[in-house]
Amino acid sequence: MPDAEDGAQDWQLDHTRAPIATKIVVAGGFGVGKTTFVRAVSEITPLQTEALMTRASEETDDLTATPDKLTTTVAMDFGRITLDNDLVLYVFGTPGQQRFWFMWDDLVRGAIGAIVLADTRRLTDCFPALDYFESCGLPYIVAVNHFEGTELFAAEDVREALTVPADVPVVIMDARKRYSVVESLLAMVAHALENTPE
Repeated sequence: MPDAEDGAQDWQLDHTRAPIATKIVVAGGFGVGKTTFVRAVSEITPLQTEALMTRASEETDDLTATPDKLTTTVAMDFGRITLDNDLVLYVFGTPGQQRFWFMWDDLVRGAIGAIVLADTRRLTDCFPALDYFESCGLPYIVAVNHFEGTELFAAEDVREALTVPADVPVVIMDARKRYSVVESLLAMVAHALENTPE
């Protein structure tokens, strides 16, 4: 049994209490920051399935907005964060390219909700994720990953551009900053709780 002096939390020492483990999916277009999002928040070394981009993908992957991108997710990203003594989130990042969308059904299974990452330079890239989560009925929020050097838009302007329903939260965030990612995750958990039947 762990000793309190070993840095264990109270809930870890109480074997009658187990934390609630929940699954969140992070989706969005190619190069929007899903891997960065998971990496920024994970308290464990994140599992990443990054592969070097090759010439074979030149015709398929649009690097206009992300010319320095050298790798891409080919399966998923996975990280974990303990938000409270009783709440552990498992965060799964989906691959962004259309050729990998067949994996989404498996990645979404068991999730309480999703975060759709959006880049205002190419908002249309997040439409497939929005359509997917709306069609399967999974609660989701939109998190606009604000990239340095780009125009900052208000959340309501993004909502209008994407025609996202009024009950779906839209947040502006920075996927590189842990506190910003945590705020997005908390918004997703709150939204999922509001939309979960009693």
